[in-house]
Amino acid sequence: MNEQAKNISLPGLILPKAPLPSGQSVPPRSGASRLQPVGELPELGVPLVFVTGGKGGVGKSSMALNLAVELGKRGRRVLLVDLDLGLGNLAVMMKVSAQRNIEDYLDGGASLTDCVTRLGDGVDLLAGSAGSGELARPDSARRARLFHGLREAAPHYDLVLADGAAGIGPDVLAFAGSADFVLAVGTPEPASVTDIYGILKAIDSWSREQGIEVPTPGVLFNRVSGPSEANSLLAKLSGVTRRFLSRSPRLVGWVPESRSVRDAVQAQRPFVQTEPRALAAQCIGRLAARIEALVGLDSEKLTG
Repeated sequence: MNEQAKNISLPGLILPKAPLPSGQSVPPRSGASRLQPVGELPELGVPLVFVTGGKGGVGKSSMALNLAVELGKRGRRVLLVDLDLGLGNLAVMMKVSAQRNIEDYLDGGASLTDCVTRLGDGVDLLAGSAGSGELARPDSARRARLFHGLREAAPHYDLVLADGAAGIGPDVLAFAGSADFVLAVGTPEPASVTDIYGILKAIDSWSREQGIEVPTPGVLFNRVSGPSEANSLLAKLSGVTRRFLSRSPRLVGWVPESRSVRDAVQAQRPFVQTEPRALAAQCIGRLAARIEALVGLDSEKLTG
C-alpha cells in the first residue's frame, strides 16, 4: 500500500487494492444518466428505486416504508416491494396481514396483482416471504419472473420502491443494477460506513463485469445528530470512493436519532403518520421530494 493510501482516514474501513493502472479501460459513469438495465431484467416502464444498506440494523426497511408512505401522501401511487425474498418484514412493520405474498406469485399460485396488499393513501405492498430458505437462494430465473410480474403491474403506479435484502449477494446486485436509483442507508457507526463503501465497491465491480453503466448510489445517513455529522461522514466516505472507485456518492438525506422513530417502530406504524411534525418526518419529506426529482417525477402530472 502506498503512503497516500495509508493517510486516508475512515474508521473501520479496510482499504481496497490500489487503483487500476493508467491506460486500463473503465466503463464511463454518470449519476444523472438513465441506467441501461441488465439483459435478464427488463425495464418496468416506471422508475424503480432500490433501497439497500449492507448488514441489517441500520433502519433500511423503516426508511423504505416511511419513504413510500410519504410519497403516497404527496399524491404518488407507490408499489412497495419487499425484496428480502426469504425473510421479508415490511408487513410486520405495518401490522398488516398479507393474504398472499411474493412467494405465492413465484410459485405460480397467484398473479402478482393478486398478491398485493392495499396499505392506503396511494401505497400498495407486495410482501416478502417469511422464513423461506428456497427463496433466499439466488436464482436468475426467479428474478426474471419477478420483474415480468412487476412490469405488468407497473402501469398502475408512479414508481416502484423496493426494499432489498441485507448484504451484497447476487439478488441485491442484480436488482440494484436494474434500478433507476439506488439509495444506500447507513448510520454513523464505523462498521455501517464501511458497509456503504462495500456496497459501492460491489456495485462498481458488478457493473464492470456486466459491461454496463450503473450510476453511483445516493446515501442516506440514519440516526445522526444533524446535517453536520451526515456531511462529515459523507466527506470521509467520498475521499475513499473517489480515490479507489472514481465515484462520488452524494448525500440525498439524513434522519436524526429520534424517540418518535423508536416509538413508531414499536407501534408498528410509519413515523411519518404517527409524528408528521417531528424532525424525522420532515427529513423524510425532503427525501421524498429529492427522490421525485432524481427519477424525473417532480415535473410529471400526479396519478389520479
